[in-house]
Amino acid sequence: MADKIPGPGHSMFGLNESAQNATPGAAPNSRQVVYVQPATPVAAPSAGGAMRWLVGVLLAVSLINLILMVYFWNDFKTIGSKQTDQLDLLTRRMDTSDERYAQLRGQFQVTSEKLGLTEQELTRARSLAADIQKKQQAAVQDLNAAIAKKASAEEVNKVQADANAKIGGLSTDLAGTRKDLENTKSEFANALSGTKGELGGAIARTHDELVALAHKTDRDYFEFNLPKRHAQQKIGTVNMELDRTDTKRNVFTVVLLFDDKRTVRKDKAINEPVYFYVQGASSALELVVNKLGKDTIAGYISTPKGFFPSATNVLAARPGA
Repeated sequence: MADKIPGPGHSMFGLNESAQNATPGAAPNSRQVVYVQPATPVAAPSAGGAMRWLVGVLLAVSLINLILMVYFWNDFKTIGSKQTDQLDLLTRRMDTSDERYAQLRGQFQVTSEKLGLTEQELTRARSLAADIQKKQQAAVQDLNAAIAKKASAEEVNKVQADANAKIGGLSTDLAGTRKDLENTKSEFANALSGTKGELGGAIARTHDELVALAHKTDRDYFEFNLPKRHAQQKIGTVNMELDRTDTKRNVFTVVLLFDDKRTVRKDKAINEPVYFYVQGASSALELVVNKLGKDTIAGYISTPKGFFPSATNVLAARPGA
């Protein structure tokens, strides 16, 4: 059998060296003892300390976020409360302005209605003023013509006296017309003052409010309902016709027929008093629309007490109310 060749593994554990150092007379079965030193274990880093440090950082960040959230939430609530108070104040001011605007518009409407009765008188006054101007010009022309003809002083004086007489007559007529206009304005002012005193700016938005208003004021109230376009309803001597509505803008257009004339009230707002003057009334009549829908309106008309005796007012419609 061939001799065994020593390999690298034998050198590693010292086997080759033992074989080489063996004496020739040694016994072949003698045991060789090899000592192998175990590797020293390396201590692993501690994971518990790092985990505790990470949890502490997360808790600190969470606490800071919570404090910031509470701070900003309180700041937001304070700002929101201030804005709400400012909005309420602006809303109250707008409501007051709307009521004042509605009253002024109503007064202007009454003025327009009353002045409509004096249009004939104004036309007459303008005609008289035009006649005066024409006759003054004619008198000047006559005087110039007399001078051009070298007329005598008596003829000139006569022509001038005739012109002065005509102008004086026209001036008297104009003064009478002006006095009539002043009387008409005075009557209208008294009527408007009476209406304002009776109404006091009160507007009824529901049927129950209308009943309560009828008990408080010395006026009659009549409810109406126009359910579609061009629908008509007559109360006393006033006939109403719905022309159109605009639900986006909350406005309506209504046609009023009374005293043999037709009046169009265009783009009136809901709960806005519409005043108009009817011949024979001691004060202005008032129309209010407190319900508005697509091509439909409902509301009431108020009149001086007993002005429409044949019509059923809101108190008569609810006996004992």
